[in-house]
Amino acid sequence: MQAGFHTGRRDKTISAEDTLLITPEIQEQLLAKSANVLQPLTGRRGVVDEHPIPKLMEEAEERYRNKLSRQSKSLKKAVSEYKRRYKRPPPKGFDEWWSFARRNDVRLVDEYDGLMEDLEPFWNLGGAELRRRASQAAELPLVDLVRVRDGVAESVSRHHTGVSGRAEGFRLMLGRFQSKLPYLEFPINAIPENRVLVPWEHMQYPNLTVQDSSQGLSTMLGGPFRVDWTGEDNTWDRWRRTCHPDSVARRVFSSLRNVFRMQTVNYFSQDDSPGSDFDFTPNTSASVDFCNKPQAHYQQGHFFTDFRPIHALYPIFSPAKAQGYLDIRIPSHYYYGNTPRYTYGWDSVNLEVKEVDAMELPWEMKEDKLFWRGASTGGGNHPPGFAPHFHRHRFLQMTSDTSDTNRTVTFADPPGSNRFVAASVPVAQLNEEVMDTAFVKAVSAEAYPGGESALKKLHRFANSVHLGRHWAFKYLVDLDGVGYSGRFMAFLASDSVPLKATVYKEFFSDWIEPWLHFIPLSSTYQEVYNIHAYFSGPTKSVLEALGSRQAAVPLDERRSVDGDRRLRRIARAGKEWKRTIGRHADMEAYVYRLCLEWARLTSDDRDSMNYS
Repeated sequence: MQAGFHTGRRDKTISAEDTLLITPEIQEQLLAKSANVLQPLTGRRGVVDEHPIPKLMEEAEERYRNKLSRQSKSLKKAVSEYKRRYKRPPPKGFDEWWSFARRNDVRLVDEYDGLMEDLEPFWNLGGAELRRRASQAAELPLVDLVRVRDGVAESVSRHHTGVSGRAEGFRLMLGRFQSKLPYLEFPINAIPENRVLVPWEHMQYPNLTVQDSSQGLSTMLGGPFRVDWTGEDNTWDRWRRTCHPDSVARRVFSSLRNVFRMQTVNYFSQDDSPGSDFDFTPNTSASVDFCNKPQAHYQQGHFFTDFRPIHALYPIFSPAKAQGYLDIRIPSHYYYGNTPRYTYGWDSVNLEVKEVDAMELPWEMKEDKLFWRGASTGGGNHPPGFAPHFHRHRFLQMTSDTSDTNRTVTFADPPGSNRFVAASVPVAQLNEEVMDTAFVKAVSAEAYPGGESALKKLHRFANSVHLGRHWAFKYLVDLDGVGYSGRFMAFLASDSVPLKATVYKEFFSDWIEPWLHFIPLSSTYQEVYNIHAYFSGPTKSVLEALGSRQAAVPLDERRSVDGDRRLRRIARAGKEWKRTIGRHADMEAYVYRLCLEWARLTSDDRDSMNYS
C-alpha cells in the first residue's frame, strides 16, 4: 500500500461471512428501521464516489490473513525462514523455543523482525564488552537489573530504592523457561520514557567515540550522568542528532510554518469538498519521519521530557520504543500483570481474570461516542512553554472546543450508498454529540502557560472512572502518556473498538494490523469526526447544517447497517487477536526468543551459540 494518507476506492461487494457478523434478528431490525430512509437525506451533490475506509479494512485483513498462512509449520521450516530473513543461523536453544511455541499454540512463529532490529546495533560490540555495558547500565539512575543465575531469575536494584514494577514484571515472564537459560543480565528501564539516543555520527563511525567501557560508565558518558536536564539542553536537540546530517532536522531548528493553525470558519459559503478532515492514515504515527518533518516534533510530548537520554550505546530494555531511540523492546508489565486499572475482566474479589468483564455491555447498548479519560501527562518542561501542544492536550483542546470553529463531515447519502456529501459543522455541536473525553487529574499544571486555571479553562475535566466504564462506549480512544499507553491490551480484549494514536512501537507491532484489529489515528486527530460519521452515520447537527428533515429521525433509525457492521467487525477482530495472539503465552514466547538472542550476543564465542 502506498505511503501517506489513503484515498482508496470502496469494494461494493459484501460477503456472506461479513453478513454473519450480526445476528439475523438484529439485521432484520436494522434493515426495517432504515428502510424508510434509503432515499437521499439531503439535496447536496456528492463530493466523493467511494469511501476510503472499506478498502483500508479489506487490505488490512488480506495482509493479516497472508501473514498467518505463511507461518512455518515445522522446526525445519522455521530454521530456514530464520536464515532467509536474518542471514545467520538461529541461536542455540531454538529447538526448545520451537517446542515451547508449539505447546502454547503460538501462531506467529516467524514474526520477530522488530526484535532483531532492536538487537542489530549490538552485533558491532564483542560479547565481553556487551556484558560489561549491560552491568554498567544498571548503575544508571532509574534502571534496574534482572539477572538469571543458576537457572533462577531475580530482580535487583543497585540504588537501594526498591525494584520497579517493570523489572519485576520482566522477571515473572522468565518463569516458565528460566531453568534453560545461561547466566544473563538485563538492564530494565524503570520509567515510561525511552533512554538511549546515540548521535548518527557515533553509530556510523564508532572510532570517533570511546568503545572500551573498562574505564567505567563515567568515561563512556564523558562525566557523571545526571538523570534530568535541569535547564541544560533538551531532548529534541539531542534527538535530531540521530538523523542523517543531510536531513531537514539537522539543517534547521524549526519550521516557519504554523503547525497549530486550526481550521477556520467560513461564514460566507458552503464548501462542498471533504477537505483535510477526510484524510485517513493507514497506520499510527510510530513511523512518522521526524528527521524530515521536524516541525511535527512540536506535537509530541516525548521530545520535551525532563529526563536526559544516554548518548552512548548501552543496552536498556524498555516496554516501547519511539523512532530514533535504541532501547530494546520487551512486553509491558501492565500487559502481563493483572490489575484493576489495566486488565479487562479482572475480578478483584476472586483475584482472577474472567473472559467477560462484569461491566461489559452488549454491542447494541453501547453509546456511539468516543470515550477517553486520563491525566494531563504527555511530556516534560524542557524547554518550557510547549505543554499546550502535547498530544493529549491537543486532543482534549479539540474535543473540548465550544467555539464555532467548523469541521467538515462527509457521510453517505443515502445511508449505505456510494454517494457522499459534505457538511461544515461547528465543532462545539459535534463534540456534544460524539465526544465524552476529559482529563481526570492536572499533572504538572504549573508548567502549563497560565497555570492550572488556564489548563482547566481550555480542557474539559471530569472525575476518574473505573476501567469497566469504558465498555459502555463503542469507540475507545487510546493516547500515549509520557510513554506508551498501558491500556491498549484491555481495550482490545473488550467488545469495543480502540482508536489508537501513538509514536511508539511495541513488541507486538509486527503482529497486529491497523484497520483490522483497531483504528489508527493520525497525530492531528482531525479525521475522528469522519471516522464516526462513516461507522455511525451523520449526527443531528450535520443533517441540520444541510437542512435535512432527517435530523429529527433518531440515530438508530438512520444509521448505516453496513457502517455499524464494519465497526463491530473491528471490535470482534481485536478481541480475537487479544485472545489468540496477545496472550501471556505469546509474551513469554517473545521473551524466551529474546533471551536466546541475548545469550548469543553476550557470548565470547557467538558461533558456538548458534543452533545447528
